[in-house]
Amino acid sequence: MPKAGTVVRPRLFEQLNESLSRKLTVISAAAGYGKSTLVGEWIAACKLPFGWLSLDAGDNDPDRLFAHLICAWQGLSPHARESLLAWLQSQQSPSPDYIVAAMLHHTTTVSDPCILVLDDYHVIESDSLHKAIAFFIERMPAHMHVVIVTREEPRLPLARLRVQKQLTEIRAADLRFTPAEATAFFAQLDGLTLGEDDILQLQSRTEGWIAGLQLAALSLQGQEDPSEYIQSFTGTHSFVVDYLLEEVLQQQSHAIQSFLMRTSILDRMCGSLCDALLEADDGEQEAPSLSGQETLELLERANLFLIPLDHERRWYRYHHLFADLLRQRLGRRRTGSARDLTWRPAELHIRASEWFEQHGLELEAFHHAATGGDLERAARLLEGKGMPLLFRGMVSPVLRWLDSLTEAELDARPSLRVLYASGLLMTGRMSEAEQKLHGLDPVLRLAEKEEGVRDLAGHVASVRAAIAVSRHQAEEIVIEAQRALEYLHPDNLPVRAAASWALGYAYQLQGNRDLARQYYSEARENSQKIRHVAIAVMATIGAGYIEESGNQLVAAAETYRQALEWAGNPPMPAACDAHLGLARISYEWNDLVEAWRHGKLAAELAQHLEHTDKFIEAELFLARLSLTQGETSEAEAIVTRAKQSARLQRYDRQLPNIAELQAMLLLRRGDRDGAARLARSHKLHMCLARVCLAQGEPLAALKALEPLRVKAEQSGSMAIGLQTMVLQARAQYESGERTAAVQALAEALKIAEPEGFVRLFLDEGKSMTGLLRDSVANGSSSHAYAARLLAETEAEECRRAAVSGLASKQAAHPLIEPLSPRELEVLRLIAQGCSNREIGERLFLALSTVKGYNRNIFDKLQVSRRTEAVARAREWGVL
Repeated sequence: MPKAGTVVRPRLFEQLNESLSRKLTVISAAAGYGKSTLVGEWIAACKLPFGWLSLDAGDNDPDRLFAHLICAWQGLSPHARESLLAWLQSQQSPSPDYIVAAMLHHTTTVSDPCILVLDDYHVIESDSLHKAIAFFIERMPAHMHVVIVTREEPRLPLARLRVQKQLTEIRAADLRFTPAEATAFFAQLDGLTLGEDDILQLQSRTEGWIAGLQLAALSLQGQEDPSEYIQSFTGTHSFVVDYLLEEVLQQQSHAIQSFLMRTSILDRMCGSLCDALLEADDGEQEAPSLSGQETLELLERANLFLIPLDHERRWYRYHHLFADLLRQRLGRRRTGSARDLTWRPAELHIRASEWFEQHGLELEAFHHAATGGDLERAARLLEGKGMPLLFRGMVSPVLRWLDSLTEAELDARPSLRVLYASGLLMTGRMSEAEQKLHGLDPVLRLAEKEEGVRDLAGHVASVRAAIAVSRHQAEEIVIEAQRALEYLHPDNLPVRAAASWALGYAYQLQGNRDLARQYYSEARENSQKIRHVAIAVMATIGAGYIEESGNQLVAAAETYRQALEWAGNPPMPAACDAHLGLARISYEWNDLVEAWRHGKLAAELAQHLEHTDKFIEAELFLARLSLTQGETSEAEAIVTRAKQSARLQRYDRQLPNIAELQAMLLLRRGDRDGAARLARSHKLHMCLARVCLAQGEPLAALKALEPLRVKAEQSGSMAIGLQTMVLQARAQYESGERTAAVQALAEALKIAEPEGFVRLFLDEGKSMTGLLRDSVANGSSSHAYAARLLAETEAEECRRAAVSGLASKQAAHPLIEPLSPRELEVLRLIAQGCSNREIGERLFLALSTVKGYNRNIFDKLQVSRRTEAVARAREWGVL
């Protein structure tokens, strides 16, 4: 935090105090107007909890910015900080808007007033980060207040905040020292006596520009005739600052000038770091009389443009104007002799890199090595002693450096080329990642002979396996992932974990459940050793899917919940599959409310993952659930969106799933021929069997199921096998083979009973009700289970009949269009006096979705208010 000044400014303090009732304060002016000092003085006076984040150009990297923001924000608990930082260090770090939403989730439990200062906000250039900060400001709790200190107008929705009276603005005109404030400023300086006219002239010449007044005060120290000196003090701000900074610098001792210029390469500094930069070489240079910490404290007391960054006065930075001048002078200094080596910026950067590495600050160590042009050192730091920086949430800065290297430099260091490909892979740039691996084959052919190259060859194979995963190419994944595990060093756990997970996924695609489970377990074990949360979560989800596909619903649900526990709260986006798995299981257990909740969470999380079809998969589940609940129009809208997205993004793998839902919608509308065409064109055997049953052709349905039965037996796919058995029993029942049907159902019931399957039977309609009656009458070994399912199917039939009867009842009244089942649910809750937010919480709907339902209900009932809607619905018999 900046050092508090000695000139109290009541007019600005009052304005800042009043701003606490609003969301945002923007303090905007050019350099040298005392913006940061003002905020520091005010915070010290108001004594509220605060977080202070001084931004620099590197904070345009989302992971770095939010890591700093999480650490600075006092409204977060230590547990929340640890969880959020773990996300940023994962291989699939979340998008800016998602991490902001997660931060807000954790701050809602804190009610004490608190302030967040974003200093030097003008360095942020990323539009996505501007949007994320705007989202943070818009949604943050009322007790929070954000202060943005900037040289430029921030790219935020300030106009809307002005209209909402949620914005306080302090500009250059407000920050300029008045004559009275200038007089107070000079009065508190020891050893400098100025007349009133001199002060007024300085205030006029500088236009109240605080940096100009401060520089003038420093340069006036020791002047025999201050008034005469002031007469020469002319020019624009840019000339004034150049002139006065030079004057101030020249007045410092040689030792202080040396300290200032050498440490100017640092974005932040502490005492021992400064000592490392000023250390003499082989005794050729006299050691400084003061330590680095003592010098920093001396500079702070002298008010020499040094800004503290923490309460302990351990870390500091220079004022940007001053730092720019110092770096310019350092760059112009001639360094011809060995004695001058320690003045060279490259040498200083290397010394800084060594210090940061020794103190465990590897990102800063890497940054200075790269800036200092030490390719070998930067490459070594990038590799990170077995845990590359890429795997610790530092993808963006590493990729920026790798982007700056020439092809010749990359060719000379194959390991860098492979890490480059890994970074591109993590950001979804698949084709570029492939290109970076071209030309490595001659090097990799040495893998059989040289141990070091073997590990590199394994890393290349792992990247190629990951590229194949994105394309769901099972055979290619197996080839490359097995090669990776063969060549990778046993201690290379990050890459081994990724390769094991890829192999597990490949075997999952191939239906080899035992091998898939084995490699998912291996991936989870290795990733937990190195706290690689993303791979651990993904491997756990994979294990859950294997259990689910083996009809082990109870075990799968527990495994999915374990994945969510590791993924944090709220979970990282990669956990969308865990929610989707729980949604499917909840649906099968006929807990449709819980199924909807998990399905919505899966869809929301999947939106934050790039280059994946997970969002479409989650949407299709919600469409199926909507169809089950009679929401045909909603299901149609979701399927239409999903189809457009799949075609636009070339997610061909989802087209059969979309076609299956389209066929079900066509059946619901009575278009059996259209449904049959879709099922045949996409070879959807189970869907085709249902179409045949709808057409009254049970023998054709049995024929359509035969390929599925054979496939299930050959592949060991237990889930498909059970579904086929149930549908086959229904087809036999409808064809008149009731004894065979009861026997087939009994076999299915034995498998389904331990895991509590319900919807598997309910979704087969009236025929299943009759078949279950026969099964209960037959006294099968699963008598109690069959009886419970019979009760469920009868209740389902009653519900469908009620919906159908209500539709007929609605049709008898002057409704523009019948209310859908979901609209009726919303209307009933409105009648109970529930608010929109309460309705959303009960039905697991977004607030905007509830409002959309309200508009539809009002339009159909031809009313404009809630009370009118309830009265009209009762009048027409809808309620």
